[in-house]
Amino acid sequence: MIADVAPRGRAGADEVRRALADAARLGPYFQVVTDPAEEADPTWRPLPEPDAARLGELTDAYARRLGTGERRVAASILFQGLASRLWSPVVAARAYGVVPDLSGLHWRWAPGAPIALWLADPGGWPAADDPAATAGLVHRTVLEGQLRPLRATLLEIVGLADGLLWGNAAAALAGTLRAGTLRPELAEPVGTLVRELFEREPLAGTGSFTPDGFVRRSCCLYYRVPPGGEMCGDCALLRRA
Repeated sequence: MIADVAPRGRAGADEVRRALADAARLGPYFQVVTDPAEEADPTWRPLPEPDAARLGELTDAYARRLGTGERRVAASILFQGLASRLWSPVVAARAYGVVPDLSGLHWRWAPGAPIALWLADPGGWPAADDPAATAGLVHRTVLEGQLRPLRATLLEIVGLADGLLWGNAAAALAGTLRAGTLRPELAEPVGTLVRELFEREPLAGTGSFTPDGFVRRSCCLYYRVPPGGEMCGDCALLRRA
């Protein structure tokens, strides 16, 4: 059990907006909108999504896009994609000095469009000097605040093993290391945070880092997407020398 240190005060809204804007420049997976004018759009939904039917619609849309009749395959890919969208901006924003609070997060999706994220009333905490304390904040806001309830809602519509889902979350977290490739000055703070997060449940033991990169201990089922046979670079099923 890793003990967390209580956060020291709150970060200001402008500070969080700046950090998220800097993170968004790394690419679409790092983007979270903070414009207050978005409140006028009624299509925004709270995230984590509490309505299993809504999540089922999105899962079925993913299945059609992937060309698969297996709902569990589409649900797995959806969960990993959402995990990437949640980890990436928070991990990158930490490198810019803050940990965003995702309790006001919303999502929007329409057929043929990518999932968009909007953070209402941006807030958060200054990144602590202690890496473990900062990891605790990120773990709380992303994994406990978003991914765990998302998992619970997803399991209302499709059966997926926890090893697969948390392996997907781990693979998505490992993917945030590309921020350090895109901007070398981010490599150290991002790498330190990611290593700390991999010490925590339920990510501990989901995979390992090798000279060739992260290797997970489960499979996301992508190999079942038609025409079939393709595997992700971090897959446990991939034969390696």
